[in-house]
Amino acid sequence: FATFVLDSSVVQEIMRWDMTVLRESPWYNEILKEGTDLGIQQGIEQEVLGSIELGLELKFGDEGLQLLPEIAEIRNLETLKKIRAALRNVQSIEELRQIY
Repeated sequence: FATFVLDSSVVQEIMRWDMTVLRESPWYNEILKEGTDLGIQQGIEQEVLGSIELGLELKFGDEGLQLLPEIAEIRNLETLKKIRAALRNVQSIEELRQIY
């Protein structure tokens, strides 16, 4: 927490901590795992959104792409996957909107 006010190197010098010791800390590992999990989740969401974008463009052209900003607001991965899958069968933009 001291790094909010001081430079990291100053804090390390004051505390005489080596980064190796810090990396072995259970807190460090928990924070690292949470960050990794979040990064993976965001990567998957971006991949699904990219697929949806392509599907919208291929199926409905520019009109379909106008849906992308509202779909991009959805944070539920399962809903995004349902939208992506539905692009195979829906016949209209309104039909697609009913999914979310």
